[in-house]
Order: sequence, then structure tokens, then C-alpha cells
Amino acid sequence: MSLIEVRHLCKEFKIAKRQEGLTGALRSLFHRQYTTKIAVNDISFSIGTGEMVGYIGPNGAGKSTTIKMLTGILVPSSGEIRVNGLIPYKERRRNARQIGVVFGQRTQLWWDLPTIESFELLKQIFQIPPDRYRQNMALFNEILDLDEFLQTPVRQLSLGQRMRADIAAALLHDPKILFLDEPTIGLDVVAKERMRSFIREINKNRGVTVILTTHDMSDIEKLCQRMILIDKGQVMYDGELTKIKETFGKTRILIVDFEENIDDFSLDGVEVIKQEGNRRWLKFNREVHTASQLISQISEKYEIKDISIQDPEIEVLIRNIYEHNYTLDQVFTDKTRI
Repeated sequence: MSLIEVRHLCKEFKIAKRQEGLTGALRSLFHRQYTTKIAVNDISFSIGTGEMVGYIGPNGAGKSTTIKMLTGILVPSSGEIRVNGLIPYKERRRNARQIGVVFGQRTQLWWDLPTIESFELLKQIFQIPPDRYRQNMALFNEILDLDEFLQTPVRQLSLGQRMRADIAAALLHDPKILFLDEPTIGLDVVAKERMRSFIREINKNRGVTVILTTHDMSDIEKLCQRMILIDKGQVMYDGELTKIKETFGKTRILIVDFEENIDDFSLDGVEVIKQEGNRRWLKFNREVHTASQLISQISEKYEIKDISIQDPEIEVLIRNIYEHNYTLDQVFTDKTRI
């Protein structure tokens, strides 16, 4: 049974038209006109217990609107949502006890209080048993190094420290589901990897279901096996990340270090896209040549010192899908692959 069920979900917003001039402003007081914006348009998907799913799309695609409906903040215009059997907007309090939410640019902590006092307040709000509270704090401190700033007011925390505190706060009450909205935004490389390690840990060892929205494709690649791709309020793709790579990543790069500089390198079906000293970056079509075939052909003609293979970055593949304006049906049937 799925933990999250979304069926034919739609959300429309009415936006008041702004009329120019004083006369227009006065007319709007008595006869206001509206335009309708469709933010989410007939979206359906289900997510099972323990899954880690990337929910991605460009700005304005409907990601945040969907998350707000799943958390009970917004009421759908039509369609159905069930989160662990609950209808979020009808049972907000019960739903809040089973979910954790982290928004990268906002905090759920009390700004002027020491960080530890925010945790203590959350303990009271969620009525967390003392033993469980101590166990969770010990685990979070071990992985996230919370001790170094627990006595520091939240407003004085660095961005990396605040994000670590926020994700700990979101998980303090043992939620079944964790919604992450840009959890690594603005973090340096070390802080990002620490955050990712913690997310993997709670997903693997506690079975927490994770829904991740982000513009950082490296977050998706390193955390999620499944990806839901949306644009203009509709689902474009829902499936394994590897399938996107297999379908649209038909070109690969073979990086070869030769024993000596080669001026006249050539091989059918291979394009030299870059060279530095004795190193060459060779682009080839994986549907025409296999890497092993090329390596064999190159080694027959030249002395090779080292060799490696580079797959196309997922960010490039996703961008190309958007630029080609593929629909869900076209993603895997269109022969004009990237």
C-alpha cells in the first residue's frame, strides 16, 4: 500500500486584474475582475514507504504548490490526496504529527532563542517522550555535530548550522515522511555532503520516506533513485533516474591519457571535443559504439597511459528535455533523442 496517493490533483488561483489609473482603481472596488492561473493540472502519482523521490521542475512548474497541498497548507481545487490515510487539508493537526518539513530559505526555529530551546519547545508541542527525545538528540548530534551551536541563538547561526538544526527539528518527533525544499541551497561542498549523508542515514535506518524538491541536480543524483519531473503543472516523467540517462544520455565521453602526444588522432564515429597535452576527450554515441569496443580500437593503434568514461550530467539531460518541450508520452517514444 502506498504511503502517499495523489489522484488527478488540480490547483487554480484567482488573481485580481489591476486596472490602470484612478478611475480603474475605483472601478475595481465595485467590479473586480479576475484571471485564473492553473498551478497544478491533473497530477497523479503514488509514493511507497521508505522511498526517496526527487520532485523537480523549473520555477513556476507547480512543485511548491504540490508540496503545500500534501502538507495541508493549501486546499486542492479538485482531485484527491491521501497521506498515510489522511486528507491533509481536512486533518491538518494529525497530518502535521506524521510529517517533517524543511524549507531551505525559511526556518521553523525561534529566531532569538538558543537553538536548544527551540528543540525543547518542539518536544513539548509534539509531546515527545523524554527517552525518545534524548535518543534522537544523541543521534542527530552524532551525525550533524549539533553540540557546537546548541547554546547559540538561531539568528547567529551560519546557513550551514541553521540547515542542520532545521533538519534535526523536522525529525525530532519521528515523522514517517520528510518534505525537503532546497535543503542544500547556499551550502558549501562539505556542508552539502554532510546533509546528504544524514538524509541517506534516516532513510535507510529509520525508513523515513523523503520527497525532495531542488534545483541542485547533484542532490537528486546522489540521493534519489526515482524522479518525478513536472512542468507547467503537469507530470512529464515519473520513473527511475537511470532510465532518463539511458534514454537521453546517448552520448558519452571517453577521456584518454596517451603515453605521448598524438597530432593525427582519428577514429570513425569519435569526435575529439577537447585536448590538453597528451589527454583527449572523445565523444561517442553509445548506441553506435560501446566503450569497450573503442578502447580496444584505440589501444591497437596507440599507447595508452590511463582511461576513464564520463556520462552526461543529469542537469544537462533535464534541461534538454525542457528545451524540447517533451510531453510524458514523448519522453520515451520520440526518436530525436538528446
